[in-house]
Amino acid sequence: MEEPGHETDIPGCRQSDLKQSFRNAIRSLLTACSRQDFFDIFSKFDVAEQNMLYRVYTQVIVNLHQTLEDEFDAQCQELQVGPVLDKVEQLVEEQSLDPLFSDKTNVMDLANDLTTAKKSKIQRLRGLLQRAEEQNRQMEARIRLLKEQPQEASDTANAIKRLKSGITAYFEGNDKLPPI
Repeated sequence: MEEPGHETDIPGCRQSDLKQSFRNAIRSLLTACSRQDFFDIFSKFDVAEQNMLYRVYTQVIVNLHQTLEDEFDAQCQELQVGPVLDKVEQLVEEQSLDPLFSDKTNVMDLANDLTTAKKSKIQRLRGLLQRAEEQNRQMEARIRLLKEQPQEASDTANAIKRLKSGITAYFEGNDKLPPI
């Protein structure tokens, strides 16, 4: 199965599990037909012919099984499945020994962190919005005040003119005008 010199290390647990799983899978596929099922299928033949056919069937199944295993091993060698699985096993072992590595990512913790971050961003944006609205109200108040001031100035000028004309009319009747 494994040619000498291709693998210098003892295969890791994952590599052994993979090969054993493959062997179990093909074994169950290739031995799905029992002896009795075989004889039932070839019931038109006599017993001697059935036995001979069953031996041929068994040899074909054994050869097919061996060929599949050899081809699987060759593919694993060609694709370097063994070293890759050994590296995976090493990384898993290193991570399990690392106290800072958390192999259990809690989705709820991530969701809570994201929610908290979004809520704080919303609060910050609300604060900016409130400040902008307050600045807008202040600007509108100033604009109203500036619009009213020219009216007040013209009202004041009109009041001064009326006062001046009233004073002039008062003193005209007395023939003594105050110096203005």
